[in-house]
Amino acid sequence: MIGYVTLGTNDLAGSAPFYDAIAAELGVGRMMESEQFIGWGEPGGKPGIGLTRPHDGGPATVGNGVMVALEAKDHAQVDRLHAIALAHGGSCEGLPGPRGDSFYAAYFRDRDGNKLNAFVIG
Repeated sequence: MIGYVTLGTNDLAGSAPFYDAIAAELGVGRMMESEQFIGWGEPGGKPGIGLTRPHDGGPATVGNGVMVALEAKDHAQVDRLHAIALAHGGSCEGLPGPRGDSFYAAYFRDRDGNKLNAFVIG
């Protein structure tokens, strides 16, 4: 199915620590890196996430309606991921909490405005 998701950035070096911290909390690190792209995840593992400067050289822009969902192991990890995102320059898009009977999530944006969430079902 999905191998990885790539998000655009206008400042790869400045935005990388945001994803380094998120990835560390999820138990993975950088798996690919070049001057243009950094990828976090585990080869052969769950889908990863990449951050890249746009190939066309234009500015990175946020996709309206696009969101990357990061599966957490429990409610406490959702809470930690939200706090880590905010501590690394992200902005809040929805505090951690229940969304229905069996879905717990928190929503945030990275430094470039890309929307992410951390969630757990159950």
